[in-house]
Amino acid sequence: MTAHPARGAPPPLKPGEDIAVLAKGGRTNFFGFLIRLAARLPFLFVAGRIYGADALGRFAYAVIVVEFAAQIATLGLKRGLAEQLSGTERPHVHVVWDAMLVAALASAIAAGILALFPQMMFPNSDMFGSEALLPLTIFALAWSDIALSALAYRRDIGATVMARSIVEPWTISIGALALSWYSLRDGLILSYVLSVVAALAASIWPLMRSYGRPRGWRPQPSRLLGIAKRNVPLAAADAIEWGSRRLDIAILGLFFSPAIVGIYYVAQQVASLPQKLKTSFDPILGPVITQNLEAGNKAAVAKQVRQVGFWILAAQTGIALALGIPGEAVMGLVGPTFVSGTGALAFLLAAEVVAATAVVSESALIYVARKRNLLISLGMIGVQAGLSFALVHGIHAALDGHVPMRDDLFAAAGPAIAMMLALGLASILKARLLARLLGAPVQGWRWALVHAAIVGAAVGAAATQLPEWAELIFGIPLILLSYGAVIWYRGFTHEDRVLFRMKSPGKPASS
Repeated sequence: MTAHPARGAPPPLKPGEDIAVLAKGGRTNFFGFLIRLAARLPFLFVAGRIYGADALGRFAYAVIVVEFAAQIATLGLKRGLAEQLSGTERPHVHVVWDAMLVAALASAIAAGILALFPQMMFPNSDMFGSEALLPLTIFALAWSDIALSALAYRRDIGATVMARSIVEPWTISIGALALSWYSLRDGLILSYVLSVVAALAASIWPLMRSYGRPRGWRPQPSRLLGIAKRNVPLAAADAIEWGSRRLDIAILGLFFSPAIVGIYYVAQQVASLPQKLKTSFDPILGPVITQNLEAGNKAAVAKQVRQVGFWILAAQTGIALALGIPGEAVMGLVGPTFVSGTGALAFLLAAEVVAATAVVSESALIYVARKRNLLISLGMIGVQAGLSFALVHGIHAALDGHVPMRDDLFAAAGPAIAMMLALGLASILKARLLARLLGAPVQGWRWALVHAAIVGAAVGAAATQLPEWAELIFGIPLILLSYGAVIWYRGFTHEDRVLFRMKSPGKPASS
């Protein structure tokens, strides 16, 4: 199981093969999204119905702090590893273990800080019971991300689907239900720890099978320091992009009760499901982009960004319609208390749609203009934070303080609106910058998206007249089918249909 440099890199892409590789990753990721959706909803149902909004809100705030620390601890290697692997003659297994060691050192620092200052995770109460285990999950989260990125470099997306869409969500769902009999205080935390450890195991096992054991590997402190320094802009951009999706929860935790944080968290979890669709393209898009940049083929990079951008935008618009129009029924699944979060859900779903272009553009910008990309990201999160505070106070004041701030559900939608506006601005700026650098358009927008959205919205409006159970069982599939039919016949080109065309390796796709 020893890795050799000769077999370290994936075979070079042939002309026209890049879109097929991206399409294969897209098919696998979409399949993983459906599985993740099926697994995540049971967890939200159990957490909302059995543990309640207060416990869920406390859990949510602690978890976003831990996951933010883990994001920083990867030091940008989740996406930067592809560049490290494509530009070295060292055995790739050694490069991967260098990255794992760097992440371990950074994780130790992050875990130590959270252990010393637990109020960062629990600002309104003390840490007790199993909550002391939370900082240790930083190691597992960071290692799992790097292992899956290394596998994606070899075009193994199935490992990401298994770890992130099957093992992790089903472990936390089953664990939360089983552990509720043990402790309603510790059940959510323990189930989260179990899911993170299970996902790590599901990531490391295929990594060892693919790369082998690191025979002859010796840590090189100077090389590790160089990796850390080089990845500072990328690590910051990753942390900002991730943080932009969690800043709303952090702000809510400062102003609102745990129950409102819990309601918003459910809306965020439902809305973030389509986000996995685009972020899971990063590991497969990164290697394809780096290979074309190495060859100086900027036109191919622009085409890849444009193609993947349209796929993601089309998929996310359809998912936003399917989950947003019957939003009350979707939130009601978790419990009657959570229906009040429907408005936040609508804005969060819209935010994911407008963010698609920014995220896909960033997949190339991190290699051609990482510092300028970082500056745009910093500006975006600054705008988001400022708008969030302004909207929270503005909405509350506009309603004449009809309830105390901590219980104001209308004002609690402010951070969701702010995120939507800030991500839309970032999409415009990043797409323009990348188009200028590559000398070709990168925007994936097509007018067929509007036509499909109108049809899907009309079908959804009719579905809302059904009883809630029928709205969910029949309405959601009908929205997706009607929307998808228009996209297929009016929006897809010959190349787009590669995404859904199965073919045997080595055989050309039939038209």
